[in-house]
Formats: sequence, C-alpha cells, structure tokens
Amino acid sequence: MSSSIPQQQAILLLEDGTVHYGKSYGKKGTTSGEICFNTGMTGYQEVFTDPSYYGQVLIMNAVHIGNYGVKDDEVESSSVKIRGLIGRNLEEQFSRKQATGSLNDYLKANNIVCIEGIDTRGLVAHVRVKGAMNCIISTEITDIDKLKAELTKVPSMDGLELASAVSTEKEYELGDPKSPIKIAVMDYGIKQHILKCMVDRGAYVKVYPAKTSTAKLKEFNPDGYFISNGPGDPAAMDYAIATVKEILKEKKPLFGICLGHQLLALANDIPTFKMHHGHRGLNHPVKNLVTGKCEITTQNHGFGVDPESVRKNPNIEITHVNLNDESIEGIRLKNKPAFSVQYHPESTPGPHDSRYLFDEFIDIIKKQ
Repeated sequence: MSSSIPQQQAILLLEDGTVHYGKSYGKKGTTSGEICFNTGMTGYQEVFTDPSYYGQVLIMNAVHIGNYGVKDDEVESSSVKIRGLIGRNLEEQFSRKQATGSLNDYLKANNIVCIEGIDTRGLVAHVRVKGAMNCIISTEITDIDKLKAELTKVPSMDGLELASAVSTEKEYELGDPKSPIKIAVMDYGIKQHILKCMVDRGAYVKVYPAKTSTAKLKEFNPDGYFISNGPGDPAAMDYAIATVKEILKEKKPLFGICLGHQLLALANDIPTFKMHHGHRGLNHPVKNLVTGKCEITTQNHGFGVDPESVRKNPNIEITHVNLNDESIEGIRLKNKPAFSVQYHPESTPGPHDSRYLFDEFIDIIKKQ
C-alpha cells in the first residue's frame, strides 16, 4: 500500500463563478476543461482511460475512489484521457492483491491534476441544474481573478473536433487473419474492449486512423464496418460524416456506438445537439423497442441526436429509447444493414445487458 503524504490546497473554479476549495491529489499544477460527472461506484480506471472523456474534467460522484488501486489490464486506451479529476475521497491507500499500484501514483504518472475533499453530491446537483460548463483546477494559482482569466481561454465543447487527437496514428489489426469475418474499424477514440468484443466473436478487425479515406478502407475488402465512440462535437466532424456516407453506399453491415451513432444520424441528415449535462454512468435504463425488454446500460456522451428529426425520417426506425428522458438511444436504417446505439454495449465498466448487440452485428455480417 502507498503511505499517506501531506496534501496542499487546490481550488476548483466553475465558469459560472462557483468556487470550491479542497486538497491536491495526483499531479500538482493547473488543468481545465468541460466539467461532467459519472455516478459509477466501480470501474474508475476504465472510465479515466476512455478516450471519449478527452477534454473533460470529471466528477466521480461515488464517495470513495481509488480504494482498490489500479491494474495494468483494466484500461480502455494507452493512457488516462480525462483532463482532471474531482472527488470526495480520492484514496491514497488501496487493498486488492491484484493491484499493481495506487491511483494517486497512476494519476501522477499520467500528469493528471486532481482535487479531493469536495462535496461531490452537491457539485453534481449544481451541474444537473446549471448544465455542462468549463472549469479549472489549480494547486498553484490561488488568485480567483487570475483563475477566471485562465478559464476564459478554454474553448467550448460545442463545435470542438477532438476525435482526430485521440485516434490511432497508424493502422493495426487484431484477431485471426484467417477469419471469414473481416471488419474495418474507424477509430474516433475507440475503447479497447469494443475491439475485444468483436474479436471474441471470431472477427478479424483492422483499425484505421480517423481521417482514413474510404478508398483505403476498401483495400481491406471488409465484410462490415464499425464506427467508434469518441470525444467532441460530432457536427464538427465533416470528414467523418462524409466517410460514413460513402460507407453506406456499399450496403455492407455497419454498426456504430456513441459518437458512431451520432455520425450515422448526421450522415442521414439528422442533426445532433449538445445535451444539458449529458449521460455518464453505468445505471441508465434503456428500452429495446424491438423486444420490449429493458437494459441497464453504460453511457458516456454529451451530445444526442434530434428526436423529432429521427421520427420524421421515413428510412429510419427507432430501436432504443432512454427511459429517464426518452432520448434516442438506438436507430437502424430500413433500406441498409446499418444500425447504431448511443450507449456502450461493451460495458466496461457496467452491466452486460447489451452485449447481444455484438452478436447481432456478427449475425448480420454472416447473413450478408
């Protein structure tokens, strides 16, 4: 176990002027980004390494975070992707035989500035009322006016293209090259367990950088296409929308998750919008309108697809809806073998209610 060390003061300033004082954790310094919250009690390492959180400062609403340490294989990418972390009790000590180190050391190694000792329940309630906004955490700037000046430099998430910043720089492959099922994956910030879910079902996948041309994808001669999750505003991704439109012309099976869901909608002239505070956590109830069953889902998104436009489109069927706010959680095209969901069926962390979607994708490919 790690031993406790003296902590220095840290300050959290929100865009609306709200100030919180707490203690430093992780790296000392200053960081900023859009504030958001996750209500999950477990799976914090998977959350922190999810590329969809790139550019965001995360509130973990559970009272204790870090108490089971970190483990090398409990990651969704090669590094921590959040910009900063806010917690009630970010634990220095941990108790798990399999752990390879403490959360504090892990966040320091990944250069993540954090603040703890915050009333996270009160802060989450504030964000739920006021909506998503930018914030700044600092252990070195104590003057509030100076912090406010720094915060004005932080760009709004609305209109921000971030996927290309977290995408792979070069192509790579996973699975058995002899597999009869080949899937081309567009990496806009993909979680590694999504790839594992396809490989575990016998697929051979080739992962491509965000701005790969459709001509390059066709060289692989895939049996299906996957459009990944990722950070930022989907409407700012003209290059990705154009790619999805070109892919759809092939009439091959296509599956999109989260950002991929939004891009499929945009490729069919359905606009997206920035949500008030987004959906993040692992307890969101979603109804499958095809089966009538409810799934408890893992979610992480700050943008959604316009419900009215979806319902007016004669070529699209709504397959899933959120039972909390009736937002659109799943669609499929009536004239092409393409479908998508807003949530994360790979479910790391979270319940496995939705993993059947990968089975459906593989089945569609086999039938084609």
